[in-house]
Amino acid sequence: MLRSIILMSAIAAVGLCGSAARAAETAASYALPAIVADDAKRLDAAMPSLARQLLADYRDPDRSRDLNQRFRLQLVAGDYAAAERSLDELAATATQGPVPVRLNLAQYRLYARAKALQAGQGLSFEQALPRAFAESIATMDDRSAAVAMRVLNFETAEQPRQQRAMADALAPLHKQPTLDRNAALALLRSYQVERSYAALAPQLPALIAADDARRYLIQRDVAVTTPDGATVCALIVRQRSAPERLPTLLNFTIYADPVPTLNEARRSASHGYAGVIGNSRGKGCSPDRPTPYEHDGDDAAALIDWIAAQPWSDGRVGMYGGSYEGFTQWATAKRRPKALKALMPSVTGAPGLDVPMEGGIFYGFQYYWPFYVTNNRQVDNAPLQDYPRWNRMHRQWYLSGRPYRELPQIDGTPNPLYLRWLSHPDYDAYWQSMIPYRDEFAALDLKVLTTTGYYDGAQIGALYYLRQHHRYRPQAEHYLVIGPYNHVSGQRGTVATGTELRGYTLDPQAQIDLGELRYQWFDYVFKGAPKPALLADRINYQVMGANEWKHAPSLAAMAQRRQRFYLGAAGSDGRNAFAALAPAADSYAEQTIDLRDRRDADRIVPGGGIVDRELDTAESLVFVSEPFKEAEEFSGLFSGRLEVETNKRDFDFNISLYEQLPDQRYFELSRYQSRASYVGDVSRRQLLQPDHRTVLDFEAGRATSKRMQPGSRLVAVVSVLRNPQQEINYGSGKAVAGESIADAGEPVRVRWYGGSYLEIPLSR
Repeated sequence: MLRSIILMSAIAAVGLCGSAARAAETAASYALPAIVADDAKRLDAAMPSLARQLLADYRDPDRSRDLNQRFRLQLVAGDYAAAERSLDELAATATQGPVPVRLNLAQYRLYARAKALQAGQGLSFEQALPRAFAESIATMDDRSAAVAMRVLNFETAEQPRQQRAMADALAPLHKQPTLDRNAALALLRSYQVERSYAALAPQLPALIAADDARRYLIQRDVAVTTPDGATVCALIVRQRSAPERLPTLLNFTIYADPVPTLNEARRSASHGYAGVIGNSRGKGCSPDRPTPYEHDGDDAAALIDWIAAQPWSDGRVGMYGGSYEGFTQWATAKRRPKALKALMPSVTGAPGLDVPMEGGIFYGFQYYWPFYVTNNRQVDNAPLQDYPRWNRMHRQWYLSGRPYRELPQIDGTPNPLYLRWLSHPDYDAYWQSMIPYRDEFAALDLKVLTTTGYYDGAQIGALYYLRQHHRYRPQAEHYLVIGPYNHVSGQRGTVATGTELRGYTLDPQAQIDLGELRYQWFDYVFKGAPKPALLADRINYQVMGANEWKHAPSLAAMAQRRQRFYLGAAGSDGRNAFAALAPAADSYAEQTIDLRDRRDADRIVPGGGIVDRELDTAESLVFVSEPFKEAEEFSGLFSGRLEVETNKRDFDFNISLYEQLPDQRYFELSRYQSRASYVGDVSRRQLLQPDHRTVLDFEAGRATSKRMQPGSRLVAVVSVLRNPQQEINYGSGKAVAGESIADAGEPVRVRWYGGSYLEIPLSR
């Protein structure tokens, strides 16, 4: 639901060098007087010397990481020619995976060229930058220049973020005058990024505008009237050299930020399409009230009808985009505009299913999203980034025990949109009206390429559309690309996040550029190009730990077999058996949790990495299998049958799966979360009968693929949910948003009986 703010400058600054600091030795120390942290002139004087010290003894065995760090040190040290050579070599090391990653470091190339001209010809930087731009950017072909513009045409919010990052890197100097190598490298990176952009920012807008005017015809603030009298605002970009009529690629978004939207439209135009950005009503030049989700399908369909009637349109439209923009594609497809021929939805939310709640449980982190997208006609970053405010609100709510629907009173600002969502806890007609529902998928004769990641928060939605489309229209040409990506890299690829994700170093084959895949896909649909080679079957997935892509006709076919692991009794170490043989039917593992207890309000949660030495097992049951004798591949969706008994009418729970590696580290695999009363059917709540055994059958909505090592164990952590960051179900049976701590009553008791099992998709 939250937009992935792809600031390629920051990404390039951190992405490839995330592991470099750990690779470097940390024994050396580097002295800097504390006063440089508060004095810009002293800092500028000290940084070149520090950079030269680091260059003298810095090495990383990984050549890409080494070059990524080295060119930064060379820029700060003032060796601009060497920095240009390092940048050239770094570009040549880009991965050649199934869709090669196209590294985008144009901003640093431009800066290095301008500084070299300044030093070599006695120019001011203001004189050198236009010449450097003319030499390096203006000479590029349209496609290369459009990629470069993604880092050159940056958002105004970028520089304050860079300044905060540099302040954080300088903070240790207030305590001691020396930095270890890791801290010194981090400071140099932050300094280099901030100073590069500060130097480029004053002149770049005019240089970019002139370059765009030479290459493209750009129409801004085009107002299109919808059948119900509302207005949607569009941006249209076409190559000056393009044929008279073109297919159109449309991104329909509520994130009406003029910089990234122009970047997207320009890139589509550079590939020979009419690049169009449509904004939700109430955004951009639209005078209407912005209302997320409720009008986007109708409004985007009206815009497509308008596009098809334009003299520059050949009558065919494809849609693309991630997160909310993936939702708008399916919302539009539900209305079936004639000109819409293909989709490429990425990390796609499904309102009512995975946003703003999952398994019927409302998430707290999405409480502030309405302010971000409805406070003005573009985007309001201030509330999005005001983490102290939201942490304070959630903590106060948790400690007070007040009903969840009273969050606006605790915060002090009305939030009618979030309250409207809370009034629809079932997947009812309100949500069903937004996206295709059941047999509506049967009519969707569209070519579709879905991308998502194993660690994407919106994976449930992305797979929901895929599964429903295949179910109701078995012949649908609908492909999936999925790998070890999060909400950002699931729509951009590793060009956006680098080679490491939450402590996990990606296999080389997992490194992929989904921006390049986008145009391979639409060229296949609209221009008769070959189908992208990665799409060898309907389901295309990267096997973590195996460094390979595999392909299957369905999600179920990702695995050779499904093996049951039963929830067993506790052993001498306090951990429960997780075994292939069922224990006695009347045996059980039991949890008892006092939902009134607030002693954990400020608890620091351990773990959090994909690869980590710790797990969060507070108030949880931990089930551990015997070691695998051979390597096993976990690929697909896990499912389960839970035989439970509780003293309440309802409870919320989570099941997380991990591989416990032979060295005792944990590798995050997948998870399932739900309100017990919604398991199996989120369209209506079915309360439990207290103190009676109930069977809950489920299938998880998150897929994964991991090659597990011989000697590894499978670990399941089963938790009854209660925390400050999401709605709390006290089990009274009343509407959960209206329950308070007074409804908690006695502690919740849950018994997981011996007939309970998880079914794991495995292959050898």
